[in-house]
Amino acid sequence: MKLLHTMIRVVDAEKSVDFYTKLLNMTVDKKKRLDDCWLYFLNDEEGTTQLELTANDEIPSDGYNLGDGFGHLAFSVKSLDEFSEKLHSLGYEYLYEPFDLNGKGTRIAFIQDPDGYEIELIEKVVW
Repeated sequence: MKLLHTMIRVVDAEKSVDFYTKLLNMTVDKKKRLDDCWLYFLNDEEGTTQLELTANDEIPSDGYNLGDGFGHLAFSVKSLDEFSEKLHSLGYEYLYEPFDLNGKGTRIAFIQDPDGYEIELIEKVVW
């Protein structure tokens, strides 16, 4: 069995697609119209993980309640220093700045997408 994708609801599809494609280097694989929403399927750089962004026609006036059950999405990055430059050049900021996770060089940081979903960025030590 294989996990195929994760779906999250978004308020502004264009803004969310821009965030995931420009900042996180994902690509739009396909866009599909259903009766009451648009689906955007985005692939990671290696084509191994897919994220589905769902833009419903009817969106709650105060956006979506993310609840307390969902934690975060996680992406690997080669260099948090390089990612930081890109992050700031696109006008985004960290939710939690990069920090050493385990004293062995693995660093992590957190950002939020336009809808408030948290994203963990992990830079692992390569031995």
